[in-house]
Amino acid sequence: MPPSSELVPTDAGDARVTWHHRDRASDGVLLLGHGAGGGIESPDLQAIASGLGFLSVALVEQPWRVAGKRIAPAPKTLDAGWLPVVAHVRAEVGDSAPLFVGGRSAGARVACRTGAATGAAGVIALAFPLHPPGKPERSRAEELLQTDLPTLVVQGARDAFGTPAEFPPLPPKTHRLVGLDAGNHAFAVRKTEPDVVPDVVRAVADWLQGQIR
Repeated sequence: MPPSSELVPTDAGDARVTWHHRDRASDGVLLLGHGAGGGIESPDLQAIASGLGFLSVALVEQPWRVAGKRIAPAPKTLDAGWLPVVAHVRAEVGDSAPLFVGGRSAGARVACRTGAATGAAGVIALAFPLHPPGKPERSRAEELLQTDLPTLVVQGARDAFGTPAEFPPLPPKTHRLVGLDAGNHAFAVRKTEPDVVPDVVRAVADWLQGQIR
């Protein structure tokens, strides 16, 4: 089944949901949001959407991107553009299918902040921006630590927003950190390094399958 898109109204404007493997929604749904510097075209999000065939993946474009704006709004507005989408998808697929939320960078922060409130089964944080580049004292770890849900973090070895080694101890019963051998904040690698995007997809798939069992 080819991808299909729909607009979902929110208090921040219309968001766009692009469904992959929508026919597998009864087996589970993973909603993924994008970062502040790009959209759902990022290689990791596209690879996950096409590579996970055992459940449905819905890529969510925030209203500011749909409206053609270039600068992301404040976190509160990002949350306002996300929560109605999760509620819409939940209403479409019903309560029997497990629903996971996540995203990359700023999208990961949104999923962490709102995951418990949406009734999600778990959170996936790709390239979580632990701190602004060069400012480790401005930690955002609290958002990650307080998800109150099973949470997977996948982090590149050279991420300027926080390398795997910079993360504080995570709750072992709920959180798992997968540190990649290479990759920056976009999971891009040097010419001498192998592509890590397949590792991202594998980590997400393995974790999800473990949660669904």
